[in-house]
Amino acid sequence: MKNYLHHTFSMADKELIPVIDELPLWSAPFGMKLLDTIKLKKEISVLDVGCGLGFPMIEIAQRLGASSKVIGIDPWREAIERCEQKIRKYNITNAKVIECLAEHMPFENNYFDLTVSNNGINNVQDMKKSLSECRRVSKPGAQFVLTMNSEETMIEFYDVFEEVLKTEGLNNEILKMKNQIYDKRKPLEEVNTLLVNSGFKILRIINDSFSMNFLDGTAMFNHSLIKYWFIGGWKDILEYNNMEEVFEHTENKLNEMALQKGELQLTIPFFTIDCIKD
Repeated sequence: MKNYLHHTFSMADKELIPVIDELPLWSAPFGMKLLDTIKLKKEISVLDVGCGLGFPMIEIAQRLGASSKVIGIDPWREAIERCEQKIRKYNITNAKVIECLAEHMPFENNYFDLTVSNNGINNVQDMKKSLSECRRVSKPGAQFVLTMNSEETMIEFYDVFEEVLKTEGLNNEILKMKNQIYDKRKPLEEVNTLLVNSGFKILRIINDSFSMNFLDGTAMFNHSLIKYWFIGGWKDILEYNNMEEVFEHTENKLNEMALQKGELQLTIPFFTIDCIKD
């Protein structure tokens, strides 16, 4: 079996955390747009939902300065410990991290002036409940800025993957693939509806995209970002007995595409939503 199909990891692996500080490779394009969208003010309270390893929470804390306080929440204990290490090392006095779920926040009503979530809300267990909590803890008129990658993320891969599944007669697996995409990347219209129903007024939506280019499909499948955060989900779509064949066929077709076009380009469209508590 191909080496990348053997790849496994644990979120609790403490040696993993320092290595995946390279995750801004993925999160930075979203986060930079978020940073451009938020309104910086003196003496405000800020919440980062799904702060992970600390980006952009730590950046926001430093840009605001000591008059403001920034709190990040995340259920990932090992990432929180890494984030706390950065806060100590940078001697940041206005930031802290709390381990909790977005669906159950330990804050009083009307507490925050600004809430952000950089590709975090799309990864919660219950988006409706999480958005309701974001509204509850926000002050009237508070800004809420979130980023999400769209359902068209890496469409170049998914088109080839679906073609291979269809060729193999794996129609149920095509449905599983589409359900998996929906679970992680809701359509913009649905997110907008959830926001409005949760009590937010949408001020503007900024559409953007970036791309990740690889020599070919083989390089893409063996890239650490893909192996850690995407292949596991793709493998879950398949049965073990057809996994090797499907991935080899997909890899070969991606390699052919890259040979024709000079490289393999995966596009990541995303949107930034700027809201206020209505």
